[in-house]
Amino acid sequence: MSETEGNGSASSDEQTPKSAILESEIEHGLNELQRPSGGLFLSALSAGLDIGFGPLLMATVATLAVGVWTEVTSTIVLANLYAIGFIFVVLGRSELFTEHTTLAVIPVLNGDASAMELGRLWGIVYAGNVAGAGVFSVIAVTVAPSFGIVEPSAFVELGKQLVDHPVEAKFTAAILAGWLMGLLSWLVSAAQETISRTFFVWLVATTIGIAHLPHCIAGIVEVLPAMLFSPEIGFVTFAEFMLVSTVGNAIGGTVFVALLKYGHVVRGTADTSR
Repeated sequence: MSETEGNGSASSDEQTPKSAILESEIEHGLNELQRPSGGLFLSALSAGLDIGFGPLLMATVATLAVGVWTEVTSTIVLANLYAIGFIFVVLGRSELFTEHTTLAVIPVLNGDASAMELGRLWGIVYAGNVAGAGVFSVIAVTVAPSFGIVEPSAFVELGKQLVDHPVEAKFTAAILAGWLMGLLSWLVSAAQETISRTFFVWLVATTIGIAHLPHCIAGIVEVLPAMLFSPEIGFVTFAEFMLVSTVGNAIGGTVFVALLKYGHVVRGTADTSR
């Protein structure tokens, strides 16, 4: 085999895994875009409910650890607990809006679906996620303090960590969170086993948690309970958080993952075929 043939073979082998991930994303995205509205909404509602267990566990452990752990230890442990809700959602195959800022966008970029179909999916999934997270928040603030497992101050502290920043800082952080969630969608498509998928979910969600990056769905279960317990966090603050985090997350997943990943795979394949 000549050197040129060897290089060509290596280039082809290098392209295959990337193309396989893209094809998997397109196939999965198309399946979700074509699902009936009722099924999509129920799946999204389930995701909004399930993701709340992460922030609830964070508040529970934060209550138990007051005066016991150092700030560093507490931050690391709570970030790992934050990931639990995401593991429930992703491995349970429920619909999460921030995953679809990449997953459902790629079929549109490939010409297999329309922007209207994308808008329909985003609207249904977002509404289901928000409803589920809102219901979980009400359950959490009703049950947890009554059972003595969470002090209201723990909910307030979690919420303040997300909202006590300038708008531009929250917006930039939300873009980073959306970027990470888009990467999660890409990595889960690349993973072949449940263990590896769990690792990727843990890695991404823990990164978001340890950096206190705003996630527009999980953040509801952090900010809404804080609003219900503290007069310092009003409805306007909550609405601002939702708007900034939602737009930022959408930009992060769409621009920094969907557009770039699709672009470099398609351009790379085109360059190889010349």
